[in-house]
Amino acid sequence: MKKLILLLTVISMLFVVPAAIAYEQGDFELTLSGGGSSDENFDGTVLNVEAGLGYFMTSNFEVVGRQGIAYADIPGGDKWNASTRISLIYNFGLGNVYPYLGANMGYLYGDMVKDQFIAGPEGGVKFFVNDTTFIIAGLEYQFLFENVRDADDNFDDGRFVYHLGIGFRF
Repeated sequence: MKKLILLLTVISMLFVVPAAIAYEQGDFELTLSGGGSSDENFDGTVLNVEAGLGYFMTSNFEVVGRQGIAYADIPGGDKWNASTRISLIYNFGLGNVYPYLGANMGYLYGDMVKDQFIAGPEGGVKFFVNDTTFIIAGLEYQFLFENVRDADDNFDDGRFVYHLGIGFRF
């Protein structure tokens, strides 16, 4: 019974709505996320990190610059990839939960990919744990193209990119 009460208390805390969390025009946010994998011998290791810096043009519209880097330690040598993107996002303020939708465009480059443009829609949610710190989970659909003429033809051949990280509002 004690575990049930504790679980219900924790779940109820998810719905606390602090008034001070609302974004304002001129706010910034920094997001950091990462991941990786290795086999049982720590050979074939793959690591990735991403950082984003956002600026709120209004209390809901945000422009975000993101830089992601992936490193792979694979047989035959080390390889890396990177992407640089800019996004325009609309944040839906629901207390301490901020779902968002937007679109991004950028460039993908590195050792294991063909250097080309990327673009697509994105969405996710920011869950504030206090007035300035949040957990962010997002999903992007990216289609790749070398020039604008190819963009429409390549939309159906895209890829999904997902992330989980931490963010800070300042």
